[in-house]
Amino acid sequence: MHLFTPFELRDVTARNRVMVSPMCQYSCEARDGLATEWHRVHLGSRAVGGAGIVMTEATAVTPRGRISPEDLGIWSDDHAEALSPVAGFLADHGAVPAIQLAHAGRKASTRRPADGGDPIHDDGGWTPVGPTAEPWPHDEPLETERLSTDDVVDLVDAWAAAAGRAVDAGFDIVEIHAAHGYLLHEFLSPVTNGREDAYGGDFEGRTRFLREVVAAVREIVPDGTGLFVRISATDWLPGRESWTVDDSARLAADLEPLGVDLMDVSSGGIHPDQEVPDTGPHYQVPYAERVAESGVPVGAVGGITTPQGADAIVRNGRADLAVVGREHLRDPYFAIRAAEELGHEAPVPRQYTRGFD
Repeated sequence: MHLFTPFELRDVTARNRVMVSPMCQYSCEARDGLATEWHRVHLGSRAVGGAGIVMTEATAVTPRGRISPEDLGIWSDDHAEALSPVAGFLADHGAVPAIQLAHAGRKASTRRPADGGDPIHDDGGWTPVGPTAEPWPHDEPLETERLSTDDVVDLVDAWAAAAGRAVDAGFDIVEIHAAHGYLLHEFLSPVTNGREDAYGGDFEGRTRFLREVVAAVREIVPDGTGLFVRISATDWLPGRESWTVDDSARLAADLEPLGVDLMDVSSGGIHPDQEVPDTGPHYQVPYAERVAESGVPVGAVGGITTPQGADAIVRNGRADLAVVGREHLRDPYFAIRAAEELGHEAPVPRQYTRGFD
């Protein structure tokens, strides 16, 4: 097995094992969550560039689930209609269309990074929600609303409804975002989940919300649709009770019987006190390897910048997918370049073949 071995799951076949990581574009200029020409061209360029799977940015399942007002959403049929041309273009140019469904939780209502990333306290923002009323520790924190048990149940339904719209829009893989300190991760981690109801307490309680979301999404989407879950394998908070890579491996084993096809393994994001290790090449791959011990296929992220490095991760059995983020921002044609350098037939679109003769 190597980087250009097709990746098969359910009714989905990706032409290679290069996946474009979900990366927020903060480009809904009308602040309505509707996909724009930017999203179609940005994501479409990576399909033209040869990637096997192209995934959207974090796409909010409710308006309050956006990180910033400029984030993508899929909380209505209008949002699905706006995303449909994106999914269609990806599929028409050889990539598997994938979408990440997300809720920012207590990290919501911030200005986009280009505008400073600060919390929005004026009329352009909203009240974030979380497992408790404890806010994200900004210098000037936003008041945060504790979700009631009924609110959590409503959000499970919101994820399922969003997944149904995503399939109708043409996406063949749905990913549930449970990483980077956003809402589902906030429930998983004892750092942020101090609840005393059925959605807090021990490991079973803290993972209940995610397990219910997974079950609801799996029920709503067709059997042939792929289902991924992105997790932060560790909170990077040694010396205190937190979410660990052992918890992640245990979680993966619990999610596989519910219909999860792959764990997309990242890390961190739950608290600004995190102690991030050296972020050199492939620094998160060991986390993916540990989660893979559960028997669930995994995608590895973090510092994957070269064709040789991506190929080695797959060839050596360290992960099933090489999930490439920033390098795809620098080079939309990463997969074509990788195929050429590694001696495989490059997935060059017919319109570009004369440039590769």
